[in-house]
Formats: sequence, C-alpha cells, structure tokens
Amino acid sequence: MKAHEGDVLRFTGRTVGSPEHHATVVQVLGEDGEAPYRVRYEDGHETEIFPGPGCVIETHPEHAAPYAQPHRERR
Repeated sequence: MKAHEGDVLRFTGRTVGSPEHHATVVQVLGEDGEAPYRVRYEDGHETEIFPGPGCVIETHPEHAAPYAQPHRERR
C-alpha cells in the first residue's frame, strides 16, 4: 500500500452495522509512500497508523496516474 499526503484512507466497519470512517494522510513516514502514515480523522484527531486489510486508499487527484488517451472508434 502506497499513499501520498492528501490521500484519504477509508476504513470499512469490521462488524455489521459499524460505520465506515475516513482519515486524510497528512504525512508519509515510511519510504517511497509506504506506511506508517500520520493521519487526521474527521473529528480532527491525529495519529500514526499502519493500515490493515480493511483499509482502502482514495488517491488525491493530484497524485492519480494520468489516464490514457480515450479510444476513438473508427468509422
């Protein structure tokens, strides 16, 4: 898992009915985008984490890979 500052980590609930929560990466502490990350949760709380398997990275548009040219249909 690799992240950049500004990316959002989305944590799914571990049990049925548990709400999903989000945290924004404010600092990458590992090498080459690897964990640990310093994150800020919705309530303003900050902490260092190593994301587990229930975490998905939502890449900030600034860091997203450029898309290939759209396929054009020949006529």
